[in-house]
Amino acid sequence: QVQLVESGGGLAQAGDSLRLSCGRTDRTYTVGWFRQAPGKEREFVAGITGSGGNTYYADSVKGRFTVSRDYAKNTVDLQMNSLKPEDTAVYYCAAQWSPYRVPTTKDEYHNWGQGTQVTVSS
Repeated sequence: QVQLVESGGGLAQAGDSLRLSCGRTDRTYTVGWFRQAPGKEREFVAGITGSGGNTYYADSVKGRFTVSRDYAKNTVDLQMNSLKPEDTAVYYCAAQWSPYRVPTTKDEYHNWGQGTQVTVSS
């Protein structure tokens, strides 16, 4: 069982940047970032394979968000730029053994963090 801890959420204004961090990751696991807004399904945002060689983004965040691994800190970070009010949600990181591809559905992940709130005002 991989225990994950998210950090870095908070309040931002439209156009601002925030950086989320997912700690206690297993370096060999693929890590995905998901988000869930009130009344909506949890949706995939971005992910990176254990090797760091493959990344994948939802169309809604492509070009604005960047996922990366910090092997020194053993974290997977999500840099979020040009934030929009519709980015408001609880953000979760999840980890799963998947060496060659980034799973994009929540059912493919079996290890989850507690989530961190991101609120973007207009």
